[in-house]
Amino acid sequence: MATHKSALKRYRQSLKRRERNRKVKGGIRKGTKRIYMALEAGDIETAREWLQITIKRLDKAAEKGIIHKNNAARRKSRLTRMVNRAAAAQ
Repeated sequence: MATHKSALKRYRQSLKRRERNRKVKGGIRKGTKRIYMALEAGDIETAREWLQITIKRLDKAAEKGIIHKNNAARRKSRLTRMVNRAAAAQ
């Protein structure tokens, strides 16, 4: 473990950031999972609601640097395309 004062501070900061990043990423995963579950159940309206929530979470995560902006864009595109295809199929 670190012994210098500045290294100890960086360690404490990294723990805080790690916990914050885990919560944000977990929220994104939860939203994505709920979209998949709604689509499997054939509930397009719920899928659309969760799509909007998940897109908002992805945008915030990309803005804060938790995930890369292209990563967020790719995920939003795939989720939107999936929901739109399911809506068109019905």
